[in-house]
Amino acid sequence: MKKFSIYSFGVCFGLLFGISSCKKDKEFLTETPPTFYTLDNAFSTSAQVDQVLISIYSHYRDLWANPNGDNWILTLRGYGSDMFDVASIRRGDSFNNYGNINPDHTTFYNAYSTWYQVIARANLAIYGAELEHISWPSDGEKVYALAQARFFRAFAYLNLGELFGGVPIVTEISTEPKYDFVRTTRVETYQFVIDELLAIENDLPETTTIGGRLVRGAAQHMLSRAYLAQGIQLSADGGAAQSAFAQSIVYADKVIDGGTYGLMKSRFGSRKDEDQGNVYWDLFQENNVDYQDGNTECIWALQIDYAAYKAEDGKSKLQYPRMYGPVFRDGAAAHLTGALEDVGGRGIAQMIPTMYTRDEIYAGKWGDDMRNSDIVFRRTFIGNVPSSPYYKQPVPWDVIYKGSNDEVTNKANQSLCYPVSCKIATDRFTGLEDGENMSNLFRDDYFIRLSETILQRAEAKQRLGDKAGAAADINLLRERAQCSYLVTAADVDDQFDLILDERARELIYEESRWNTLLRMGGTIAVDRIRAHAFWPEAQATLTFNYNLWPIPNTIIDTNKDAPLEQNEGWQNR
Repeated sequence: MKKFSIYSFGVCFGLLFGISSCKKDKEFLTETPPTFYTLDNAFSTSAQVDQVLISIYSHYRDLWANPNGDNWILTLRGYGSDMFDVASIRRGDSFNNYGNINPDHTTFYNAYSTWYQVIARANLAIYGAELEHISWPSDGEKVYALAQARFFRAFAYLNLGELFGGVPIVTEISTEPKYDFVRTTRVETYQFVIDELLAIENDLPETTTIGGRLVRGAAQHMLSRAYLAQGIQLSADGGAAQSAFAQSIVYADKVIDGGTYGLMKSRFGSRKDEDQGNVYWDLFQENNVDYQDGNTECIWALQIDYAAYKAEDGKSKLQYPRMYGPVFRDGAAAHLTGALEDVGGRGIAQMIPTMYTRDEIYAGKWGDDMRNSDIVFRRTFIGNVPSSPYYKQPVPWDVIYKGSNDEVTNKANQSLCYPVSCKIATDRFTGLEDGENMSNLFRDDYFIRLSETILQRAEAKQRLGDKAGAAADINLLRERAQCSYLVTAADVDDQFDLILDERARELIYEESRWNTLLRMGGTIAVDRIRAHAFWPEAQATLTFNYNLWPIPNTIIDTNKDAPLEQNEGWQNR
């Protein structure tokens, strides 16, 4: 598969915006530097504009794949929500103890500022692309460059709107300090996103020959998501939400029924002939993720390349086995040890699935589900400690969870030991012959998969009162997963538990759970955290309601010439 390179970005971006190395100290101290880049002369070729775009692709990859294992990025991926918590060995870093969570928390500042960094780069690319002296190989290439930049900007604002509500809209490059930014409303933020995406929808190609580059379906998916979010907020504000929900369905229809994408329903890809797998498992194998690999379910994917990782880009990896993997060697040491494939690799349990995520959503009639099969969500672990009575036999979960007479120890062990999703580990690690140690995966990963578009449409239908239509969409996924139980309109509850449960079953380790919970509004987020958090701190300390993250105090304090109002629930905390 052909990939576009994000690895030369550092050199090119440095040349574009840096100052040339000096030959002598005297030259370095000269007030008039021999080379001085400004907005007027920084860009000289269209390739330099594309390097800015590539820097944003790289930024998104690092933000999603989290190659450094940063805790605040784990939070963006869902840590501290109803789906994920922290192991006992990391309990001091819990994002569920609201005695420690306030507007000064670094997670909020990092998330807020990171999305504005993306916006700044997107604005820079737009500026460069529009310069009159830049020569483009064709008009189409300029149009595509602008479309990518505006998509990136819109996507950043969509994330800000879902997480923080109304935020200042910045569309131009700042050349001097500014301290009087003004918040828009949440509805206005979503409208900006919608306007941007509508403007560039048809400027993005239907498909590309190169994996990872933006396509039209990505914009249509995000339009569906933005209209859904706007409709929810309009409804909360007492406004007319019906039209927004209807438009959400229109754009989801374009993706789902447009003929380009389709759910994968039969075995495919690099390991399709192996007896052990199934089609859902195939979705997460190396060389199977991209649309260009024949995967019609992939709309947009981040690019990981092992050759580039070895050569020059140490961030081109998915550190999922390490960050998300269990630590049986601590929690079930009498029966399971080591850091090989048989226990999921070298896990350190930075983020763990809650009992809701690992067990409750598969209880009773929900258990017969391909996504709950052992090859997809592995629950069978064979004892590898010779002194164990379960040596070379499956170790029962009640032994793993309740192997001690001390309940505190049992709870800790429960946090360290859990099923392993095929999305975060493999039985065939790449790079072992080169010294890799089962900490990383080297496959591409989804930013947008068709399943999420289907679930967005289901939610929009439910919000328009079409519960039968919502159930039919959910069953598209349940039928593919060969579930014995298919849902009906009667299962579609007004608290959106069915939608959220199905998102957990289908999109574990894929969706940004905080974005989903917070855009749903009301008390959905806090109610589910109180109900499903692994540790008791959440129930004890989450004594207030919120449906947005707080604006970081640093941002409020710095904006000294205009007030930035704090979000409800976070004032004086």
